[in-house]
Amino acid sequence: MSSKSLPGSLPAHSVDTPTAQRGSSSRVSIPATVRTDENRRWRRLVHGLLPFALPVLLIAVWQLLSTTGWLASQILPSPAQVLEAFFRLLGTGELISNIAISAQRALSGFAIGGGLGFLLGAINGISRLSEKISDSSIQMIRNIPHLALIPLVIVWFGIGEEAKLFLVALGVFFPMYLNTFHGIRSVDPGLIEMGRVYGLSRIALYVHVILPGALPSILVGIRYALGIMWLTLIVAETVAADSGIGYMAMNAREFMQMDVIVLSIVLYALLGKLSDSIAKLLEKRWLRWNPSLSRK
Repeated sequence: MSSKSLPGSLPAHSVDTPTAQRGSSSRVSIPATVRTDENRRWRRLVHGLLPFALPVLLIAVWQLLSTTGWLASQILPSPAQVLEAFFRLLGTGELISNIAISAQRALSGFAIGGGLGFLLGAINGISRLSEKISDSSIQMIRNIPHLALIPLVIVWFGIGEEAKLFLVALGVFFPMYLNTFHGIRSVDPGLIEMGRVYGLSRIALYVHVILPGALPSILVGIRYALGIMWLTLIVAETVAADSGIGYMAMNAREFMQMDVIVLSIVLYALLGKLSDSIAKLLEKRWLRWNPSLSRK
């Protein structure tokens, strides 16, 4: 009886077949999952490197034109010459000193002007009376190019640190003021009314409802103000300074050191990009609740 198959039972080899098929299918699915993960990693890597593709291409074309003689070094030095100047000034310590001085001026002016712009924008955004008193005067001053005040600022402050701080603070004040004011006035009135219904005090209403609602506009103001900050500092250091990146460029101009001049311009561009990247990171961190940012 043991040597015969039971009625209705399947042969022994037919029982093993599904098991073998299941084993083979499981072995195939594992490499497919691994390939999917690898594809995702490659996609993330490509997306991360994509913003650098155009700058690298431009530098490569720049170097090629300089090597072939299409660009004379007296007009525009090659990237290799600029890199050589970078290491030369880095070795003497002059580069680090000038970068540190310029960064300190920029951040100090941004803290003063940005802080005042945020404070006044918040006050005028909440108080209609304060807006009527001060907003018209602010708008008139805003339409005066602040860089046109450089001769007057030099008469007031000389070429000391006060002149640079004043110009940078004045430049970043207006973007912060306007975006803070606009952000507060753009908060949904229904949210404010809901906060009052729930019994929030005026301070709690501002902290938990008005300020978060205005935060996207405020962060846009920060990014815009950071660009104005470096633009103002460049002009201020090339006109009235005895140190900093702008002074380094103007001093190099006297001796026709084109590689140092281009290096100064590249440093300003890199510092501006670094500031903007930090602002974007803060934007992603502080606005995680925003659906438009969470999809990025």
